[in-house]
Amino acid sequence: MSELNEKIRQQLMEWAEPDFGTFSAGLIPGEKHVLGVRLSLLRSYAKELAKGDWQTYLSQASDDSMEETMLQGMTLGYVKSDFTGIRPYLDAFLPKIKNWSVCDSTCVSLKIARKEPEAVLEYLLPYLRSDEEFFIRFGVVMLLDHFIMEDYIDLVLEEMDKIHQDAYYVKMAVAWNLSVCFVKFRDKTLSYLRTDHLDDWTYNKTIQKIRESYRVTKEDKEMLLKMKRKAEK
Repeated sequence: MSELNEKIRQQLMEWAEPDFGTFSAGLIPGEKHVLGVRLSLLRSYAKELAKGDWQTYLSQASDDSMEETMLQGMTLGYVKSDFTGIRPYLDAFLPKIKNWSVCDSTCVSLKIARKEPEAVLEYLLPYLRSDEEFFIRFGVVMLLDHFIMEDYIDLVLEEMDKIHQDAYYVKMAVAWNLSVCFVKFRDKTLSYLRTDHLDDWTYNKTIQKIRESYRVTKEDKEMLLKMKRKAEK
């Protein structure tokens, strides 16, 4: 283990809260190595690492705990580089994503998508068409975090409609994405939901998540309830 990795691990162990780790692990099926480090601490540490020799860190980083992997994704989001510089490290990192928590914390950190949207969008499309559950979720959540805006809403809806992967964390991400689309672009999303090609489960989960939003009117919630499909495939 490199000296930097050992230093990182020792710092994470100092911050670890075993009870919080047990609680967090219960929310992340299949993840057994959760230290219990608060996200706020990880984000602060990632910002610090991003200011140093982040290339060497990411090239040698360990993945013995979920937090070590999560820290890498966050660091990628904070580095001062163009997308060309980030891309090879992102290529190497994405196969390490094995749960929704690492996926989503990475996506929200990647603000480079706001600076170079076209380059990032081109990068995302193959992941959206992948057969791997967390590659697809990465693409869906990236669109949710950075592309639900006037210039890209049509593309986001189109891409959601193309996804037919029967994987829980993909379907949940699509429903979450579409619920945000509805909040931000009600009419376009409502029109889409009247003509979509979603499976029944994802469609009904989308309706549910929209109705759970405090930013949706009571009238719309009542209308959407009537739009639910009776049978789920």
